[in-house]
Amino acid sequence: MRVSNMTSAKGNDVPNQFEITGVTIKNPKDRRCNITGTMFQSYSSNIAFRSYGDGTFLDEQYWDYSVTTGRYRNQFLGEDIAHTRARIASGEYKLVNLNK
Repeated sequence: MRVSNMTSAKGNDVPNQFEITGVTIKNPKDRRCNITGTMFQSYSSNIAFRSYGDGTFLDEQYWDYSVTTGRYRNQFLGEDIAHTRARIASGEYKLVNLNK
């Protein structure tokens, strides 16, 4: 597992905004198995998880928590809020509890 700070538009490390690679979690689609991927964490809350093959999951409570969280969530996902909302509505992104 590797933890790195997200970077600002000016290239500086941003405190309390992290990308964690090599994370293993219970698969929200099938709790009987685990999946591995990359997690975006804001302060101590897990916000988004991109698996290495099972899709993208957003925390149902915190995915749109604040302006700062949103800025770095957008950076993590490589898209703006409108695209994220469209992917949630289409079912491509699943809202789950990533903070159990």
